[in-house]
Amino acid sequence: MRVVVTGHNGYIGSVMVAFLRAAGHEVVGLDTFFFEDCVLGEDGGHVPTIRRDIRDVTVADLSGFDAIVHLAALCNDPLGDLNPDWTYDINHHASVHLARVARQAGVGRFLYASSCSMYGAAGEDILSEEAPLRPLTPYAVSKVRTEEDVAKLADSSFSPVFMRNATAYGMSPRLRADVVLNNLVCWAQTTGRIRIMSDGTPWRPIVHVQDISRAFAVALVAPRAAIHNEAFNVGSNEENYQVSELAEIVRSTVPGCTVEYAVGGGPDPRSYRVDFGKLNRVLPDFKPEWNASFGAKELYSAFQEVGLTLEQFQGRKYIRLTQFKHLLDSGRIDGTLRWVPEPAAARG
Repeated sequence: MRVVVTGHNGYIGSVMVAFLRAAGHEVVGLDTFFFEDCVLGEDGGHVPTIRRDIRDVTVADLSGFDAIVHLAALCNDPLGDLNPDWTYDINHHASVHLARVARQAGVGRFLYASSCSMYGAAGEDILSEEAPLRPLTPYAVSKVRTEEDVAKLADSSFSPVFMRNATAYGMSPRLRADVVLNNLVCWAQTTGRIRIMSDGTPWRPIVHVQDISRAFAVALVAPRAAIHNEAFNVGSNEENYQVSELAEIVRSTVPGCTVEYAVGGGPDPRSYRVDFGKLNRVLPDFKPEWNASFGAKELYSAFQEVGLTLEQFQGRKYIRLTQFKHLLDSGRIDGTLRWVPEPAAARG
């Protein structure tokens, strides 16, 4: 298949493209490159590229492709809190625009990277795809709205698929240190202390970036009748953890580190456990290979190898909010998160 991967230069996309190419697909990336210089280790995910903001994608950009894997998004809650309009503009409106243009271009399959965060505050219940959606943040709301609007575009020749990823973790050439397991290992490696800002009770389902890539690769070639306009939780039932459990896994992985809870840290309302049975039933070729313990070891080994420091960990390269603040403060992007053209003199 000829496949466009949006956000291929991001945390998941940098891993995804290798999986899809290994499966024999012709992959073209589409990205605005906010994180082009945010590299940890080797960056081996180079593919032909359309350098484009997804808000500006045209039919011509997508003509001749069989499928789109849509990963591009503003990907965390602090960024949504900074300016919710950015998240709604890019994650919701631009994603619906992309789906409409894809359908006009004759693209048959549209795999959308959605999120289990849509389930919001769920307590102790274990949630299937039929569970009520209770989004608590602009990021989660944007995912709900996009699913609703893109589902309306489904027809006999256009099949959207909603891949509700658990919280990602694991190594990538464009590491994110602002997702839970990665963050805990970063603290342990750089300070010897695992910092938890809540009381440790919230539930989180987590999934390795390689297993996300495996799930998308399976969905990409699944029979149309199995996936057409369907939602799938992406992960495995064994990988639902309380944050305190993840901290203990990290403590047992990184020698000599201790667990610290923030003074006054209460229960995070974003707490949910997820049932991943539908993915396994409908797409039995998906076989996850990672768990939190293996992932913590992978991360710790990689951080040791590159000598990750506290300054680096808390810098702009690995924390998305900090990178956007850097781009804004340096005048490289404007108040709508669009690139500011370089003056002619600067271009030489």
